[in-house]
Amino acid sequence: MTKKGIVLLAVFVCVAVLSGYAQKKGQVEVVADPLISLMQRNRMGTNITARATSSKPAVDRKNATRTTAMGFRVQIYSGSDRSEAYAEQARFKRLYKDIDTYVSYEEPNYRVKVGDFKSRADAQELMQGLRKQFNNVFIFTEEIYVYQ
Repeated sequence: MTKKGIVLLAVFVCVAVLSGYAQKKGQVEVVADPLISLMQRNRMGTNITARATSSKPAVDRKNATRTTAMGFRVQIYSGSDRSEAYAEQARFKRLYKDIDTYVSYEEPNYRVKVGDFKSRADAQELMQGLRKQFNNVFIFTEEIYVYQ
């Protein structure tokens, strides 16, 4: 047998052995911080999913007090390109002048989120309209600004 034949045979045997190992079933171990389940239980106790009534009058932001509360925002962009993030923010502002936008950076991604919604239903309503205009639209639960 030639040297080339021996090398090919060795490569073939290695591939055959490795493919046999690839077919073995294993176990998946989920490692999660116990604080996550605690936070989920606490969130279930809050009423952040209650639908806000639309009969409330609009708040005059110039004279109102701004506070924070848990609520919902819609993400319209996530990626590593800074200029694209700000371009998406500008495009959104042209379409929806009355809705606030927020750009954040967490290495390596920029995120553009919009709105300050007290109810998930209101955020979903906006999200449905945005799906036609933006890619990868998601709802996030986070601290929002509330005017009183």
